[in-house]
Formats: sequence, C-alpha cells, structure tokens
Amino acid sequence: MTQTTPPDDVLARGKAYTGDGVTVYYDPPRCVHVANCVRGLPEVFRPRERPWIQAGNAAAERVAEVVRTCPTGALHYVLAGGPGELPDRPTTVTPVTDGPLAIRGDLVIQTPGGEVREVRAALCRCGASGNKPFCDGTHARIGWRSGGGTAPEERGDDHPGPGQRADGARESGEQ
Repeated sequence: MTQTTPPDDVLARGKAYTGDGVTVYYDPPRCVHVANCVRGLPEVFRPRERPWIQAGNAAAERVAEVVRTCPTGALHYVLAGGPGELPDRPTTVTPVTDGPLAIRGDLVIQTPGGEVREVRAALCRCGASGNKPFCDGTHARIGWRSGGGTAPEERGDDHPGPGQRADGARESGEQ
C-alpha cells in the first residue's frame, strides 16, 4: 500500500500567518478553543494580541509540531521547502467525553459545501452544531452528555421533538 500526502493547498484553509519558513492557516469556524496551540507555543499563539498568531516567534519545525496537536483541524501549516503534514496511519476515531469525535487520518469528509480533504477533524456528536459535520462547541452550551442524558428536543438529531427540525434549528412558524 502506498502512502500519499494530501496536497498542501488542500489543507491550507483560512487566514494565513507567515513566519520564517512556515505559514500557519487558521480556519475560525473549526476552532472550539481546545488551546493546545496556546499551551504548546505561547510565544507564537497569543490570543490577546493582534495578530494572534506570530509564526515568526519560533522555529518553523516547532510551529508545525504544535499545529499538528490541534485536534479540530482549525490550524494547518505549510513549511517552505519542507514536507506537508502526513495523515496518521491507521485512521483513529476517539470519542471525547461529552464532546465531539476526534478523528485523525487520511480523511475525506462530506460537507454541505462539498467534499473536504483533511488529516484532523472534530466531528459533531450532539447533532446541534451550526457548522455540521464539524463540532462548533454547541454540545457544551446545550448540556449534551455522551451518556445520552440530553433530551431529544435539545439534541437536534434525526429524532426531532415537536417544533424542531432534524438539523437542530427551531421551527419558528414564520413564513
């Protein structure tokens, strides 16, 4: 079996922050603020400053190493003249307690906007995300629990309660 690398430009989505030898891409709708980046390299990932990503404040390889810890795929990198991010082999799916499915591997994800190639993603399990199939943190706001303790009318799954559509949106009755 041959291991292939997704093309860098496929993973490079969002706003670009360039430093010496590395460009970091940030896709805000995918971020659920796990903060691995901030804890891993606080001199680069500085949420209280603008720009909040200062890619030139650390070695390119170190920036890439920390970006790879982002479980949601909100962060990606391109190294100047270096290798792209390789997908994990085998693909892993890890349910986060009371949260999304964390998936790593050579992923092809079907979204309302079309097919997305990815190496890391956090996929919604509660059914109420406004950025499906990706998690947007709604599970925490609605009190969803992975043990199934959330009421069906709050889940937004395929068993909607009265007045709620399957996509989690409330029906207003307005035309």
